[in-house]
Amino acid sequence: MRTIKFLLQKEFLQIFRNKSMLPIIFVMPVIQLVVLSFAATYELKEVDMHLVDFDRSGVSRQLVTKMQASGYFTLRSQSANVEEGITDIRRNKVQLVLVIPPHFERDLRSGRPASVQMNIDAVDGATAGLIQAYGRSIIQDFDAGIRPDVEEVRGGGPGGIDIIPASWYNPNLDYIKYMVPGILVVLVAMIGMFLSGMNIVREREIGTIEQLNVTPIRRYQFMLGKLLPFWIIALFELALGLLIARFGFDIPFVGSVWLLFGIAGIFMLVVQGLGLLISTVTHTQQQAMFIAWFLMVIFILMGGLFTPIESMPVWARELTLFNPMAHFIKIMRMVLLKGAGWNEIQHLAGLLALMAAVILPAAVFRYRKSTG
Repeated sequence: MRTIKFLLQKEFLQIFRNKSMLPIIFVMPVIQLVVLSFAATYELKEVDMHLVDFDRSGVSRQLVTKMQASGYFTLRSQSANVEEGITDIRRNKVQLVLVIPPHFERDLRSGRPASVQMNIDAVDGATAGLIQAYGRSIIQDFDAGIRPDVEEVRGGGPGGIDIIPASWYNPNLDYIKYMVPGILVVLVAMIGMFLSGMNIVREREIGTIEQLNVTPIRRYQFMLGKLLPFWIIALFELALGLLIARFGFDIPFVGSVWLLFGIAGIFMLVVQGLGLLISTVTHTQQQAMFIAWFLMVIFILMGGLFTPIESMPVWARELTLFNPMAHFIKIMRMVLLKGAGWNEIQHLAGLLALMAAVILPAAVFRYRKSTG
């Protein structure tokens, strides 16, 4: 521990003496968070739906069939309990809970207004708006198609279906509340991967790596000394970003912040492990930056930041299992906006822990103390 302490002192001195690095660490992430939060692109292809049909009539089945036939809605589960559907939303299993009340067919045929409730996961406000618009359009089209049959039975008169949308977790459908947590993940990941990726290479370029190699410092001690400073800085950046998100963008903190920081610590071990692994296989900072940026672009585009993972092809969705950023973006949104606890995110945290357990030892064993 004494050796690691001295290594940490050395690393922090190098970081804070480098005047060009300080703005990159502390100023650029804040600017990027503020600017990038207002940029977003969306595309909706498939919505997972939970059905709660209290009526169980022929007309209610026709409505569900019409929604499925549209190509936008996929029936994933159904029950006789609305709370079970809301639990599926909280666990990210579905995005819509369609509730058909009792006496739905009877009310339609008797001339009384019939209601249908759409409970929408509105963490992603833009997607929730599209779900609401698509659902409303399909239901209204269904109402127009069934009305002649109903009027023929009851002899005309008022009636129809009233739609009552309920947007959960983001009632105003504000896309900034969806974007800010994801952008914050990207910024701390960039700090962790880029700076740790260039660290060992920089030692090699300026010639100090040979001085360290002839010391009795062990490989794991050297790697810990390189990893921990930027791990601490990244968590500080996350805290600063969360403060900006809370007081600058009014992002609700529904879940446990301590749970979030615990998972963030594991996530940073993954991305910094990748950075250190890159630094052991490259010889210049330019090479390290190129490889790190190549991986980062893939992680961002396939991480669910701008486009929903559910809309990707099957092979792309399977590849996201190996994308740590996709898992942590989902965790950030679930904890901050939905109030998800350990039970809801433990499988994602387990994947991050498994990645850290594989990548960090690989980086340690890949580093060789040699002066050649």
